[in-house]
Amino acid sequence: MSLKLNKLENYNGSKGPLLLIIMDGVGFGKHDNSDAVYLANTPTLDKLLQSKLQTKLKAHGPAVGLPSEDDMGNSEVGHNAMGGGRIFAQGAKLVQSSMDSGAIFNSNAWGKVMDRTYRGGTVHLLGLLSDGNVHSHIKHFEKLINECATRKVHRMRLHILLDGRDVGEKSAISYIQPIEELLKSVNDKNGFDYKIASGGGRMITTMDRYQADWSIVERGWKAHVLGDARHFSSAEEAVQTMYNEDPKITDQYLESFVVVDQNDKPVGKIKTGDAVIFMNFRGDRAIEISQAFEDKEFDKFDRVETPEVFYAGMMEYDGDSHIPKNFLVEPPAIDRTMSQYLCAEGVTSFAISETQKFGHVTYFWNGNKSGYICKDFERYVEIPSDKIEFDKAPRMKADEITEKSIELLKSGKYKFGRINFANGDMVGHTGKVQAAIEAVEAVDQSIEKLLAVIDELKGIAIITADHGNADEMFTVKNGKKDPKTSHTLNLVPFIIYDPSNNIQIKMTDVENPGLTNIAGTVLNLLGFENVEDYEKSLIQIL
Repeated sequence: MSLKLNKLENYNGSKGPLLLIIMDGVGFGKHDNSDAVYLANTPTLDKLLQSKLQTKLKAHGPAVGLPSEDDMGNSEVGHNAMGGGRIFAQGAKLVQSSMDSGAIFNSNAWGKVMDRTYRGGTVHLLGLLSDGNVHSHIKHFEKLINECATRKVHRMRLHILLDGRDVGEKSAISYIQPIEELLKSVNDKNGFDYKIASGGGRMITTMDRYQADWSIVERGWKAHVLGDARHFSSAEEAVQTMYNEDPKITDQYLESFVVVDQNDKPVGKIKTGDAVIFMNFRGDRAIEISQAFEDKEFDKFDRVETPEVFYAGMMEYDGDSHIPKNFLVEPPAIDRTMSQYLCAEGVTSFAISETQKFGHVTYFWNGNKSGYICKDFERYVEIPSDKIEFDKAPRMKADEITEKSIELLKSGKYKFGRINFANGDMVGHTGKVQAAIEAVEAVDQSIEKLLAVIDELKGIAIITADHGNADEMFTVKNGKKDPKTSHTLNLVPFIIYDPSNNIQIKMTDVENPGLTNIAGTVLNLLGFENVEDYEKSLIQIL
C-alpha cells in the first residue's frame, strides 16, 4: 500500500530536529508524600510546565483501547497509541470480547488444545495470576478452567506467575485461594484432576523481556517442565514460607517453586503429548518463553528436556516473527503507523532507549512489528540495561541514553528522534519512594541536557509520558501506608518546547485528549498535514 503525507501550506518544519522525549511512568499525582514526581527536584520539568504550549493527556482506559476507565495504561498500549495515531482495541479488551462471545473457543488453536486432551494429554495454563489486567486477568483463568470442565477435560495443571507489580506487592495469596477453591469445586463435582503445579515471582520466573536476562526464562522452564525448583505441598505454602523467611520480599521477586505430592514428586510437569496455553495477552514478557517452547534451534540455555507439546499463546505476540505459531485471540491490527508514513516520505529518524523499553520505542511504536520499517531512513539504538534491581541504581541508563541521543542529534542526519527514559516506570514498580525520587531527578537532568542541544540546533522538543507510575508510590488504608507498585490512572504531561520560535501555534481544544493525539501533532510539527483518520492534532498553526 502506497502511503502519502501532504505538506502544510504555511509551515515546512523546524530548522533543527524534532525530538520526542517519553518519560516512562511520570504522571500528575496528588502532590503529596506519595507522589515521587512532586517530591523530586525537577527544575527543568517545573519550568516546562509553566509554558502555554502544554496540556494533560489521558493514558489509560478507553483512550488507549482498554475496556474501562478503571484499566491502567501501560507502556505497550501507550506506545501503540502514540505511534499509531488511533485508538485500537487492545489485548485485554480483545480477549474479554472473544471470551464473552465464545469466539475464543471456536478458534483453530483451541480445537488443537482439545485434540490433545482427547488423546490423554494434560492442559497446562501458564501465566500471570492477578487482576492487574496489564498482562493477564485471573477471570481468564477461571473462564478456561470452567470451559475445560464443561468439555470433560479430565486433567489440568496451572503454572502461576505471581504479580506484586500491577497489583498489591504482597497480594499473591488473595489470588491463589479463589483459584484453589475453583479447582477443588471442579474436582469434587466431576472427579477430575485439576491442580496448581508450579510458579514463582514474575521478575524471577519466566517473564523476561527483550532478552534482558534469559536466566529468568530458564528458571521458569526448570520449574514448569523439569520440576526443578523448591518443593512445597501447595502454592499457598510456598508463598507464605517465603514471606516468613524474608518479611521484606514482595511477590514479584518470590523464588520459583514446584508443588509436589506426598512422595515429593512434582504433581504436574509439562510432558510430551500435553497442551500449553500461555495466558498473558501482552507480548513483551511472553515472547521468550514462547521461543523456548517452539524454537527447534533454541540455544539461550540448556532445556535438558524438550517435550513435544501443542503450545498456544493467548494472542500472537510478534506479528512479524509469528511468535507464537498458534494463538487463541487475534491481535489488534495496527496499520499505517506514523513511522510508516515518515519512511514513505523519506523523513530520517532515530529511536533510542535501554533494553527495558527498547521494544516499546520500536516494536510497539511500529504497531507490534519487529525490525526496521526502512533501514535507509531509520536508526534504532539499544543501550543494554543493567541486570540489577532497579531501586539499587535508579539512574538506570539515563546518562548513556542522553549522551548517545546528543550524538545522534548533532550528527545532522535525523529530522525526528524519539527517546524513552525507563526510570519513572521501572523504579516506580519497586515501591521504593526515595529511589523513585532519584529516578525522576535523573530524567529531569537528562532532559535539561537534551533541551540545551535543541536550543543549539534550533529544533523543537516534545516532552510527554506513556502512563503514570512514580506519581503514586503508596496508598493509605486504615492509617497504614500500602506500597503501590502498579501504574496509575493519572493524566500525563504533554509539553512543546520551541525556544527558537520555529512555528506560531496554539494548543487546540481537543475533548479528552489522549496519547493518540500525539501522532498528528508530531506530523504537524514536521511540516505535514495530519492523516485524515488519525486523532486530532493538539496544535493549531497560526
